[in-house]
Amino acid sequence: MNIDNRIKQIIIEQLGEDEDEDEDEDEDEDEVVPNATFIDDLGADSLDVVELIMAFEEEFGIEIPDEEAEKILSVRNAIDYVAAHVGEDS
Repeated sequence: MNIDNRIKQIIIEQLGEDEDEDEDEDEDEDEVVPNATFIDDLGADSLDVVELIMAFEEEFGIEIPDEEAEKILSVRNAIDYVAAHVGEDS
C-alpha cells in the first residue's frame, strides 16, 4: 500500500472508530480526499489531530516535531510531510 492510501486508511480508522456501522466506511473513503482538512471537513477535534499525528509517527517510523505537527492540517499536508520524511534516517 502506498503512502497516500495508508495515510487515508489511518485517517478513516482513527476518525471512524466510534462508528460501528460498516456501511459508513465507503462514505468515509469518499470524504478523505487530499484537500480535506481534518477539523473542518472531516469533523476531527484537536485531540483527534494529535492522535492522527501519533498514528502517522508509529506507522511510518518517523518523529514529527510539534512545530511541524501544527502545520499538518489536511490530508495533503500529511501525505506531503510523510513522503518527504520517510526513510530520512535510514
